[in-house]
This record gives sequence, structure tokens and C-alpha cells, in this order.
Amino acid sequence: MIKLGICNELFEGWEFADVCQVVKGLGYEGLEIAPFTLAPRINDISPARRLELRTIVEDAGLETIGLHWLLAKTEGFYLTTPDAKVRRATGDYLVALAEATRDLGGSLMVLGSPKQRDRLPAVTYDQAVGYAVDIFSSVMPAIGALGVDLCLEPLAPSETNFLNTCAQAMELIAQVDHPRLKLHMDVKAQSSEPGATVPELIGQFARYAGHFHAQDVNLRGPGMGGIDFGPIMRALALAQYDRWVSVEVFDFSPGAEETARRSIDCLKGALTSAGTRAGA
Repeated sequence: MIKLGICNELFEGWEFADVCQVVKGLGYEGLEIAPFTLAPRINDISPARRLELRTIVEDAGLETIGLHWLLAKTEGFYLTTPDAKVRRATGDYLVALAEATRDLGGSLMVLGSPKQRDRLPAVTYDQAVGYAVDIFSSVMPAIGALGVDLCLEPLAPSETNFLNTCAQAMELIAQVDHPRLKLHMDVKAQSSEPGATVPELIGQFARYAGHFHAQDVNLRGPGMGGIDFGPIMRALALAQYDRWVSVEVFDFSPGAEETARRSIDCLKGALTSAGTRAGA
């Protein structure tokens, strides 16, 4: 059964405990965390603080979904660089993020971070794939052993010049061939793919997806723009997708609580119209 969560960076400047209480009160079941909201680097968060944060989430009656925006606001990491030293550092940091995900009670990480994966001027697309495969092949055994899925997110060409479609992401995933490296799907990103609608892409790829983000192409939450989420949630139900759907927004201007409320109302209504419901 689909479970509904929300990403915590929407609540910029809020106390972590207050975020959890409001999210739970609105009817969400999980919280997805951007590492930069906790510390400049994930290694800066002590084991004691990780346990404290996990306890806050669980005491509010929520689950920690996992981490996203993995490399945002960091320096020294890059997915598609020819520099082997930087690739090793990037891989080591992904493992550190997976350790934090486990400590916080989560089970997945979403790798978007477009500016840490853009192809550099002298790097061809195939070379970039090779560099990324090198990193993933080296770290997935450790990430998998921690019980964490790493979900690779295709993004629009306006955001990055590397991995713009589900098909491209799946080709890379097939080369790594590890069961914990999965596809991530996203309404805004998949709306940019040519030749297919978001529901059609869900029908084709949702069976491979470890996670799903919901937002409108106007950067606000579901129900706050022109996207009809009825066909999208119906397609997920038909594909028997039974994992998390997280609200991820980029335009915070309507306010965090208002955005969170309207988003969950939209998604629950769409699920009802699809003949299913949210729930653990």
C-alpha cells in the first residue's frame, strides 16, 4: 500500500520536533530528510544526535523514510569526474550517508544532486556513465549491507546534462547490477521526458522504482498547480507500487504548513479516486 511522506527542507528554520509534530498531525506517515538541514556534512552529526533525531521522529508516530539531496551544499564530491581521487571521496561519502540513513531509521537515499553529476566539458556521455558505474559498483555492496536502497533520479535537461530519462537511468542501473540500486521517479522530472506522459512512464518503469516524489511542475505541492494527480496515483496503484510517495517542493512561498496540508489533501483524494488509499 502506498505510504505518504514529505521532505523536511520545506520547513526551513523550524525546530525538528515541531516539523515532526505538524507533519504527523496533517496525516503524513513519514519524513524524508535533506542532510544539509541537519549539518554541513553528514559526518558532523554524532551518533548521539542521530539517535536523538530518530527518537524524535518515532515519538511523533512517524517513520524516517531516508535521505535526499545527498550532495547538495557540499564540496569535493562529483559523480562523473575523471579524477579517481574525487570519485573515491564521493563513494566514501555515499557510504557515510547510508550509515546515517540506517542510524536515523531510514531505508533509502535519493541521488539527484544535479550539479555534482553534470558532465564536464571534455567528458562524453559514455565516459560519464563509466565514471558513475565505477563509483556505484564500488559502494553498493557496503550500502546494501546497511539495508539501504540508493535510488537514482533522472532529472530534466534544464537541471543537468547527465541522466535525463528513466531509460537512461535504467541502463546505468543494469550495468551496476546490484539489487539495492534502484530507479527514482519524480513528477516534475518525468514531465520533461519527451514522447510519454507521467502515467505512461509509471506504467513502464514503476516496477523498478524504489521511491517516488510528488510535486507540480510549477515547483509547488500537489494540488497547487495544473498537474492532475488522479491519473498519476491511479497509474501507481495499477503498477502495484507499494512504497513511499514523498511531497518534495521547491517554491516555499505559500508557507510550509499550507503547502503540506494542500499536498496531502490532493494525494489522498487522488488515491481515493483511484480506488485505493494511503496507509502502512
